[in-house]
Amino acid sequence: MARATVRRRVVRLRGSETGVRPDALAAEEPLEIRLGGEPLTVTMRTPGHDFDLVAGFLVGEGVVHRTEQLAALRYCAGTDDEGVNSYNVVDATVRGDAAPLSGHRNLLTTSACGLCGRDTVEAVRTHSRWPVDRDALRVSPALLYALPERLRAAQRAFDSTGGLHAAGLFDADGRLLCAREDVGRHNAVDKVIGWALREGRLPLAGHVLLVSGRASFELTQKAALAGVPLLAAVSAPSSLAVDLAEELGLTLVGFLRGESANVYAGAERVAAG
Repeated sequence: MARATVRRRVVRLRGSETGVRPDALAAEEPLEIRLGGEPLTVTMRTPGHDFDLVAGFLVGEGVVHRTEQLAALRYCAGTDDEGVNSYNVVDATVRGDAAPLSGHRNLLTTSACGLCGRDTVEAVRTHSRWPVDRDALRVSPALLYALPERLRAAQRAFDSTGGLHAAGLFDADGRLLCAREDVGRHNAVDKVIGWALREGRLPLAGHVLLVSGRASFELTQKAALAGVPLLAAVSAPSSLAVDLAEELGLTLVGFLRGESANVYAGAERVAAG
């Protein structure tokens, strides 16, 4: 099975000296996601926790929201150049009242958005099964300040490559429940949410989701669809992410670094003192 890191020879420059040495790189390979045997999408991801990734993706697309709706996940016989299973094709089977995707993908957003902001926010509000605006979660600034270091301590692949995003799920006491890494920050979040679905933990009321990069509209959407009341990021949010958080009553924290942060929406959940 493919690994999360690969080794490559590099020419190392240091001052006027050069040398050849091995270096660890974050692996990036395509993953084809199929639904009931039909091709659905292809995403570039870091191999590892692929079933979590697919499960989280289906949550984010509104296909499933309960553990029992996901009947099966399996690797298909996609092969590499040597005819060996590449583990780059996963087929998901759903059942019960899972929402079908027929004819074409009916996605709420794309990475290159271009959609009307108001209509897009309304679409997510309509598709959200678990409203977060009344979630009773309250956290202290001190608890928030401690989370990035706890997530960073779990980033094993980042330690060797320096090239991976991370997402971490914390409970109300700041305990790290799940951490996932990937070259795509949206994939890292999908892996965390997919883990939660497969563990029967959705909706994620009373939890905090932390991402190592910026808080985009897409990540805020994914948090809302999983029932997460507080999304924090070590970098900046986008304007549409803030609009969505305000619309849904989700707390959005950005620039969470050291002992400082900006609360862009839902500040009532962050209790001072």
